[in-house]
Amino acid sequence: MSNRSMPALGVLIMLVAVGLGGCKTSVTPIKTLLDDPSRFDKQTVRIAGDVGEAIGVLGYGAYRVDDGTGRLLVVTKGGGAPRTGARVGVEGVFRAAFTLGTETAAVLEESKRYTP
Repeated sequence: MSNRSMPALGVLIMLVAVGLGGCKTSVTPIKTLLDDPSRFDKQTVRIAGDVGEAIGVLGYGAYRVDDGTGRLLVVTKGGGAPRTGARVGVEGVFRAAFTLGTETAAVLEESKRYTP
């Protein structure tokens, strides 16, 4: 490698490191979200689990994800709902509606779906 390409390589490595550092790769257990919903309200989170009930119409959809620690409703404005029983990963904005006693009403607004 020539001395001229060394600065370019350094810049490339730095850009890759910054890009990877900005990636949010950790999955949050649904129980964690539901145990402290105000902490995560309006935050982008990732969950992964099996699809329970699902409904999709004209690209819109709603489905429930169960990760073994809890169940969370996911809504989407594009791409419809995955089939019941599918394993999915979802990234989106968590919305806490209310907590009453031991019940928490919350939803995840899907922005991206992936295969875990």
